[in-house]
Amino acid sequence: MTWATGLLICALAGCDLDPTGKPNFTPVEDGDEQVAMRWPGLPMYAEPNRVVDGASLWSGSRQSLLGDRRASSRGDILTVVIEIDESAEISNDTARERSGSESLSVEGLFGLPQRINDGLPDGASLDDAVAIGSSGSSSGKGSVKRNEKLELRVAATVVNVLPNGVLEIEGTQQVRVNFELRELMVAGFVRPTDISRQNQITYDKIAAARISYGGRGQITQVQQPRYGQRALDYVLPF
Repeated sequence: MTWATGLLICALAGCDLDPTGKPNFTPVEDGDEQVAMRWPGLPMYAEPNRVVDGASLWSGSRQSLLGDRRASSRGDILTVVIEIDESAEISNDTARERSGSESLSVEGLFGLPQRINDGLPDGASLDDAVAIGSSGSSSGKGSVKRNEKLELRVAATVVNVLPNGVLEIEGTQQVRVNFELRELMVAGFVRPTDISRQNQITYDKIAAARISYGGRGQITQVQQPRYGQRALDYVLPF
């Protein structure tokens, strides 16, 4: 197989590796995060720019000694602290059993069973003409056990400021070590009052949080089923 054929197969399969097998970084395109940093937009309120404000230590500007340097505007950056240490265990056990029986005999129906019995072979009888019996049982058992622990930090950008003052943030991070690329993404909505003086916010204060942590590369590809096996899993009903 030639090098050009390998590239063609790699492109058709959605491969993101270069010819050496090293995973490529996601291109930094003009997404919401990059646009917010490059074009913060117009301020919501027009503030007079006075020279005395920049010279005073007690001014309310962000560059002053006592200024608030927390993220509050479109294009600002804050740190998201992700510390997940959760465990859950659920166990269910159910059992059910039912049995029933019904019998119907016609021993004295005008003497008809006795007359019919005389014409039947030895051992046969019409005394118990009808007999019904049923039984059933079912049982079920299920358990769920989960333990998750994750400690990460990622810088996120304010991509939008809602009319009620809530900040919409997005953050991405990619680290490549040898032939494996680690990806971390976070997005959601935060209140400015929940941001600490260190310009940090924990993940549990992010509304509609979307946190993704994974990777891609040679090790990840080996752990995944091959494309032919995936196709058979979709097609075959058994």
